[in-house]
Amino acid sequence: MEQFYDILKQLIRIPSVVGAEHPFFMFVKRELEEMGVTVEYYDGVLVAKGDDPTSGYLSAHSDRNGLICTGHNEFQYAAFIAKNRADLTGNSNSEQMLNNFTSRFVDEKVQAYQPWSGSYLGLGVIKEAFLCTRRNNIIFKVEGFDYLFPGTPIAFMDRLDIKDDLISAQLDNVLSVAIIIYMYQIGYQGTAFFTSSEEAGKSWRFLLEWFRRFDISTDELLVLDTSPYKTLEELKSIDIVLRHRDANAVFRSPLKEKIKKIATKEKIRYQFKDTYLKNKMAQNGTKGSIGVTELGRLIHATKGGIQGTTLQIPTIGYHTVNETTSDKAVQSIITVLRKLYIDVA
Repeated sequence: MEQFYDILKQLIRIPSVVGAEHPFFMFVKRELEEMGVTVEYYDGVLVAKGDDPTSGYLSAHSDRNGLICTGHNEFQYAAFIAKNRADLTGNSNSEQMLNNFTSRFVDEKVQAYQPWSGSYLGLGVIKEAFLCTRRNNIIFKVEGFDYLFPGTPIAFMDRLDIKDDLISAQLDNVLSVAIIIYMYQIGYQGTAFFTSSEEAGKSWRFLLEWFRRFDISTDELLVLDTSPYKTLEELKSIDIVLRHRDANAVFRSPLKEKIKKIATKEKIRYQFKDTYLKNKMAQNGTKGSIGVTELGRLIHATKGGIQGTTLQIPTIGYHTVNETTSDKAVQSIITVLRKLYIDVA
């Protein structure tokens, strides 16, 4: 696992704010090409291909939350600025965060960078953050950035913290990207997608365009991501998170049963997130969303022409620089992927 964590440590230091992922894509492209993997760059999606491209389809979004300069000394949460709004309807975890806003951003260090070259433009500190109901976004006051032009992305300063069995950083979704790169290192030969703008609800459109471009369909698209929980106790009771469906579509893929069988054999603890959320709502007598995913949007848009399932890592501290998961969860998801795609009888 040391090799995996070396990859993750490097990736975490490369900024990838929603809508400004190009420098991150270039880093991933170089890493994969050095391994002999073919990499193609399309609008909104980086596509990697091993020697047997149809043997698997993995996907992970590459964007992370951050800020965008939208005027002189004005900074907004990148996922919800006007130009990034797509089909957000209020039922995603990102959007629900707006309604549960806290002061957790205050005193966080942030770095500005050139969106194309990735060049470092300076360091700032968030001094204030508040929800503006007129613009339905979080507005930030950042010390040290009065020289920035509108459109400049600003990423949270981040580093990987490993303590005991827990790992912490802004994991969503650099963790899944690192897992896919590691999979190629240990022998994965299929296709992988690295999408942009998932936090703004756009990533599925780029995936859909790729499948249509080459007239390809599959029922085994496997989307990797993190999945938020509230307590450390919950986190430690689960190794991987699956879904029967999300708010947009039912997941009908042979992968789901394959993953369940592997998990059972390897004594990996799993939970279906949609069932968990429904049970929580029933217990509390509340109504809410069972969540939306990139995959659900894609299935809905293609009327089931593209199908698959999700494989997620449970975390706490979702959408913060201290998002935390366990080393056991990471090892479990890698074990599942190895059994699916590499250690195939």
